[in-house]
Amino acid sequence: QKLHVKKGDFVQVIAGSDKGVTGTITEVLPKLGQIKIEGVNIKTKHLAPQNQNEQGSIKKIEYPFHHSNVQHFSKEKNVRSRVGHKFLENGKKVRYLIKTGEILD
Repeated sequence: QKLHVKKGDFVQVIAGSDKGVTGTITEVLPKLGQIKIEGVNIKTKHLAPQNQNEQGSIKKIEYPFHHSNVQHFSKEKNVRSRVGHKFLENGKKVRYLIKTGEILD
């Protein structure tokens, strides 16, 4: 599945319980169409002990969510935008923010 985001992109969550939160993408799962963002969609996981000497524990883990729930975010202009593609003078294809014209890669 083709996603509109890449690892390392700065995005804003536009839907769900973490709506409005910004962060950098840490992991992309293209087969599921999902992404992970640092500090977003954190849930508590209760882990049972694996052997007799070990105690059970509760860990906070970032869970993935669908890529359609985020949009690219410009730190400079403080606005979110869709992404476009264009060719530079040297022939290189780049991604850019439509609202600000800021080049992403």
